[in-house]
Amino acid sequence: MTQKTVVLNIVGLTKSLIGKHTPHLAKWAANAQQASIKPVLPAVTCTVQSTYLTGKWPQEHGIVANGWYFREEDEVKLWRQSNKLVQAPKVWEVARAADPKFTVANMGWWYNMNTTADYTLTPRPQYLADGRKLPDCYTQPADLRDKLQAELGTFPLFNYWGPKTSIKSSRWIADASKITDNLYDPTLTLIYLPHLDYNLQRLGPSNPRIAKDLQEIDAVAGDLISFYEAKGANVMVLSEYGISDVNQPVHINRVLRENGYINVRIERGTELLDMAMSEAFAVADHQVAHVYVKDAAKIAEVQQLLQGVDGIEEVLAGDERNKYKLAHERCGELVVVAKAHAWFTYYFWLDDKKAPDYARMVDIHKKPGFDPVEMFADPKIKFLLPKVAGKVLKKKLGFRMVMDIIPLDATLIKGSHGRIQEDKNEWPLLLTKYKSNLPQEVQAVDVFDVILQHLQVPKPEPVFIAQV
Repeated sequence: MTQKTVVLNIVGLTKSLIGKHTPHLAKWAANAQQASIKPVLPAVTCTVQSTYLTGKWPQEHGIVANGWYFREEDEVKLWRQSNKLVQAPKVWEVARAADPKFTVANMGWWYNMNTTADYTLTPRPQYLADGRKLPDCYTQPADLRDKLQAELGTFPLFNYWGPKTSIKSSRWIADASKITDNLYDPTLTLIYLPHLDYNLQRLGPSNPRIAKDLQEIDAVAGDLISFYEAKGANVMVLSEYGISDVNQPVHINRVLRENGYINVRIERGTELLDMAMSEAFAVADHQVAHVYVKDAAKIAEVQQLLQGVDGIEEVLAGDERNKYKLAHERCGELVVVAKAHAWFTYYFWLDDKKAPDYARMVDIHKKPGFDPVEMFADPKIKFLLPKVAGKVLKKKLGFRMVMDIIPLDATLIKGSHGRIQEDKNEWPLLLTKYKSNLPQEVQAVDVFDVILQHLQVPKPEPVFIAQV
């Protein structure tokens, strides 16, 4: 029989953040083993979670970023949800092979649709025919969604991402996890708590206002630890990455455009990135960018160009990408890493008047790169609250409207992640009271083995394929 285990993923948690503002975690950690996790690159949500759950590097599991250029469709797609994109067995599949009675609940970790997990929860808005987007979630089994929302209210999508992010979304996921546990008693529960991700990027980890966020997530984590330990579960607390102070946005696509590599399409006076007709463009993802180069003969010249850009530390081509075990077919021909104080925007327009309409909206599926500025409302908008209220009223009355309140000022962002920091105090953390010989430092792929240890499942033997 496998041992009941819970993994709390407190995004952004590092050793330096545990202290007087996290009394529950500090007390629990004082009697726990503690290890720093050397980040995988890119240290972003989808890549890190897939590395933890498969014990494989990105070159093997294929999740090279939060999104990438789908060459066969000539489209950049971020935040896809099908688990079939992860090209390696998951930890729960290994555990189930050892114990047929084993079950798993995945509460908010990514790639949580079309999955072999038993019980799942993932954000999934309703996109209506008239253009409206309504908060909702997706679960397996399907009626779990109705049970959760009947007790907790509708999933708080607008508190999960956007200018209104708050503790409400993490608390909702935590409460949903407890309800799911009472209903099904899964052997392994994976819980995603994103709250620290928000203001650590908005304000930076050095800002004293982070204290409130720490107190809020500490209360949620403390409640979950008490709940699961009372049920005899082994509890692991970990994070995906640490967030560092930044002060320099690098507009990598603007550099490529100014040097003649990017083509745009003009629609209604605004510009759209024409990926199929561009010689080179970047899919920016925090402090790492994948640059896709159409003509292999031009890779070296694009690499040389980017190596001279202020704020860029590394530009890796071909086998050089193996430095981070990242050379997968989904990668860009070039992988670009920012310097410690810098991060990459997706911006490709040179005049804000020609920015596409989605640039001023929360629209994670249309933007050809990650946009943390979506967490801000434009400070230049006068009478913001009445404007938003008017737009919401139009929406409720069934009229079309555009919630165009997001600024185009990347200097607002004060924290980022994705590269491997020199300061190990900024690395992600692993805490556990399970009695094992946990070293002070582990690789990201080792988290897979640590989870199996908590479940008391033997690590599978490697499969050797005879060479012919």
